[in-house]
Amino acid sequence: MQFGYFTMPSHPPERSLKDGHEWDLQVIRWLDELGYAECWIGEHHTAPWEPHPSPDLLVAQALMQTRNIRLGPGGFLLPYHHPAELANRVAMLDNISGGRLNFGIAASGLPSDWAMFNVDGMSGVNRDMTREALEIILKLWSSPEPFDFKGKYWHVTKPDTMFGFLKPHIRPLQQPHPPIGVAGLSKNSDTLKLAGEKGFLPMSLNLNPAYVASHWEAVEIGAAKVGRTPDRNQWRLVREVYVADTDAEAMKLSVGSHMGRMMREYFLPLLAQFGFFEYLKHDAAVADSDVTPEYCAEHNWIVGSPDTVVEKIERIYHEVGGFGQLLVFGFDYVENPQAWRRSLELLSTEVMPRVKHLVPGGAKRLAAE
Repeated sequence: MQFGYFTMPSHPPERSLKDGHEWDLQVIRWLDELGYAECWIGEHHTAPWEPHPSPDLLVAQALMQTRNIRLGPGGFLLPYHHPAELANRVAMLDNISGGRLNFGIAASGLPSDWAMFNVDGMSGVNRDMTREALEIILKLWSSPEPFDFKGKYWHVTKPDTMFGFLKPHIRPLQQPHPPIGVAGLSKNSDTLKLAGEKGFLPMSLNLNPAYVASHWEAVEIGAAKVGRTPDRNQWRLVREVYVADTDAEAMKLSVGSHMGRMMREYFLPLLAQFGFFEYLKHDAAVADSDVTPEYCAEHNWIVGSPDTVVEKIERIYHEVGGFGQLLVFGFDYVENPQAWRRSLELLSTEVMPRVKHLVPGGAKRLAAE
């Protein structure tokens, strides 16, 4: 099992955009120093608690300040980008990265973003646009010949050489393209089906383990459509994680600090608006009013001492049937930065070595060898 990081990025509304950006860069530097495998950065346009509209700006800066960690948007909201422009921008970023870029894509799930860009998300237009945009991007990267693509939402032409020297020439460094990651939240997530269909990296966002187990079914449905066999080693699970020397200290510094505030003031109310509370409950009889940060820390989050966190990771791993990478959900600890760094450090030094044996299919491969 590997460990990575997934950040929306999340910051309290009073945090200036510059200060939030600087915090994210600092965290990515720590992640690189501590041996985390990758970091994904989200894109949102109308959420004051998720205030970064251009993850590639953060990725580009972070690439210059790190050496090993893979970085990428998690993901670009494809309905809001012209596919030809984004294809060139991502390819350039991949070259700048020296091959450390991951290319995360998403369909966009905030109604306020749909409204800003006049995209009918209620009827699924955002999902259709995502599939068409991705098809165009991959075609621009792979087709050696000129083409004229007339889709439902975009008309993109790859022209032949003009005047003997003008022609499309920007290609990703990684061939055929950077690894593509797709995040999903709902049980029948179209994006997770797309991941299974295309062999992309599926990322399950943070709900209870019993519900997240159903996400793999969506990946399998997509894979079966084209006769593929999906690999659980590619599956990423995003979880709220906080590690401290003791369970009591971990609860105090998570629920009782910035994690708890963000959940209480933003994320839980947001999930409630989408009817997702039932997927946070360990028992359907639990009242919605009882789904609090404290409840989530007890039943869904991975919070505690290194021993407790190892135990919880192993339990979740077996409950969902195995996964390849745990992505730590990012939070803003600007007022107490060393607390967040200490949690990341304990996860790296005390927890990672004790769960590396959790590899889907590992026993079968060893037996075959």
